[in-house]
Amino acid sequence: MAEPQKRNVAVIIPAFNEEQRILSVLNAVRASKLQTEIIVVDDGSRDRTSEVARTVEGVKVIKLRANRGKGGALVAGVQATKAPIVAFVDADLGGLQGQHIDDIIRPLLHDQCDMCVGIFRGGKVWSDMAQRITPYLSGQRALKRELFEAVPYMADLRMGVEWALTNVAEKRRAKVLRVLLRGVSNCAKEQKMGIVNGLKARGMMYMEITEAMVKTRRRRPLRRTRPKNRM
Repeated sequence: MAEPQKRNVAVIIPAFNEEQRILSVLNAVRASKLQTEIIVVDDGSRDRTSEVARTVEGVKVIKLRANRGKGGALVAGVQATKAPIVAFVDADLGGLQGQHIDDIIRPLLHDQCDMCVGIFRGGKVWSDMAQRITPYLSGQRALKRELFEAVPYMADLRMGVEWALTNVAEKRRAKVLRVLLRGVSNCAKEQKMGIVNGLKARGMMYMEITEAMVKTRRRRPLRRTRPKNRM
């Protein structure tokens, strides 16, 4: 399939204490042929996340003084761009390549869907397993701006943002496509923070997802297509 005519696409990367991992993610995003803007939102990091991100040419960095959670970081990123299509990528990914970014953007540019979600396969076992069980919680996705702006309470949802985006797509009867991101995985919280702190952070994440589910209950079925093996 020929590449579509380019439209403005902002790739937004929320980051919290990711100085050791964000550089490889940014290099992959820069290698994307379809992105036109890269925005890093440093969500109150206590390390050198912002400084590392600023070393990458063409990257806009927004430094939040206090941690707002993922929802607040994404809102800050979207407010910093006028792009009609926004893509979100986590800052702790391993194995990410520019082609993976293009794979989640391309269906939007071809008007094949309203939101495209990237699903891990062939990376780390726990990443694959988690996304087989809950694919709608993937942080890798591209979508029409108006779909993001239709989510209520977004700035307050913290780690429940993926659930909220899935839920609003269902309510609006949006078309959602899933694509496989082969060889990509995230860094487990226990690996970043140690077992005790990692488990605490994981428990908090599940609590925030549950809170988002309560605020944004599902009402209508989602029109989905099967995952496509892009790589």
